[in-house]
Amino acid sequence: MPVAIETQQLCRKYVTYDKPEGFLASVSGLWNRKYTEKIALEPTTLGIESGQIVGLVGANGAGKTTLLKLLSGLIHPSSGSASVLGYNPSLRQNDYLRRISILLGQKNQLWWDIPALDSFALLTEIYDIDRAEAQKRVKDLSQMLDCEHVLKTQLRRLSLGERMKMEMIGALLHKPEVLFLDEPTIGLDIVAQATVRKFLSEYVQNQGPTVILTSHYMDDIAQLADRLLLISKGGLVYDGTVEGFTEKTDIAQKITFSLKEKLSSDFEVNGQLLKAGAQSFGLSAKTEDLAMALTKVLTLPNVHDLKIEEVDFEEVIHTFLQTESRVRKTSHTV
Repeated sequence: MPVAIETQQLCRKYVTYDKPEGFLASVSGLWNRKYTEKIALEPTTLGIESGQIVGLVGANGAGKTTLLKLLSGLIHPSSGSASVLGYNPSLRQNDYLRRISILLGQKNQLWWDIPALDSFALLTEIYDIDRAEAQKRVKDLSQMLDCEHVLKTQLRRLSLGERMKMEMIGALLHKPEVLFLDEPTIGLDIVAQATVRKFLSEYVQNQGPTVILTSHYMDDIAQLADRLLLISKGGLVYDGTVEGFTEKTDIAQKITFSLKEKLSSDFEVNGQLLKAGAQSFGLSAKTEDLAMALTKVLTLPNVHDLKIEEVDFEEVIHTFLQTESRVRKTSHTV
């Protein structure tokens, strides 16, 4: 397969001004400023084949959105180079912009005070799409997303899930060959997340675009991505399959709960000891052990505020890096 996206030592740095608190500090800062350099993306070399779906994963501030903005041309690199479909993204050429699309889950790209249909009509003119073809695409995409009934409603009056569906239609209206999706399911409920995942899976299967998808949810990546890129503190620390990553890292679920009365005696759950005298508890369990752990927890009297959530990705990354470090040390010793 031809390479659709390629980077060579692509890097982005930011210089920020450090200002102490207070008016006098602001005045003195006019002559004596202190600057801090932050590396948002360390030199990164990548090659992504046409039609590949790549999951880009990392904690907040790891550099995921920075990479997408560099590849889409929204920001310029400090050093290195990038090529997308043979174009230099930084030049923001019209021919290039017609062939890509970027969807930012935390930022509206459609017009807030008008119905989605009016926004799509404007995008039709901006991208110089045949009107009949654009109307057919809106109809087909809205049917796939089950959102035809809200097309004539002002964007600001829609729920978060409905707005995300409208944003998705807008991003796909011109049939982009490369699609950058930044947290498309963030803030959505479980039902809305499942709908968006199903839609993206079907769309990619039918249309075959090259996709880079960022997410904090492993379900998004596991169900959609062919390849996983793990980024931490601006640097790429893993490039491989989702299966390969999960084999190397014990991704667990967090179980938190409380008791109405203090625990009368020590209690063990999957090898983790709950101390007598406490009322609030936190446990971790691998996916395959989750049902067993919950069953045992629910044998305790008066359990309430029971919650299950994924371990923070920063913890997952930390565990992964520790494992990789031990493997390298072992291989060097041998």
